[in-house]
Amino acid sequence: MTVIIQEESTGCGIASVANIVDQSYAEVKAKANAMNIFAGDDTLYSDTQYVRNLLRKYDVQVSSNEIPFKSWEALPDIALLSIKYHEKNGLFFWHWVVFKREQGVSVVLDSAAYLKKNKRIDFQNMKPKWFIEVSKT
Repeated sequence: MTVIIQEESTGCGIASVANIVDQSYAEVKAKANAMNIFAGDDTLYSDTQYVRNLLRKYDVQVSSNEIPFKSWEALPDIALLSIKYHEKNGLFFWHWVVFKREQGVSVVLDSAAYLKKNKRIDFQNMKPKWFIEVSKT
């Protein structure tokens, strides 16, 4: 399982979609840009509809609402998580990451370029606020 790294400092949403659909950052970015979704737009990481719409373009089903995070064990096999959740000037922001569970092994795919390891299992260090359930068809 290779982790797609975000190529822009604000490209975590695009990279998370790339990690879910197993395509390159450039391919997903091109599709996003064609939909008027750009990494530099603050709303990409303060509004969930952009990433939902992009996933739907890849025929990926996503839950229609954000589900409060309760525990790592309670997550579905694939989920889009909000971590580093914070408020700035009345707007809420977060960093997108992807949770995956395969054959009972859980990992978080974190696209941040500054990380030494982008396959994260340091669950105690991540504080998800909520998640979006993802179902690949």
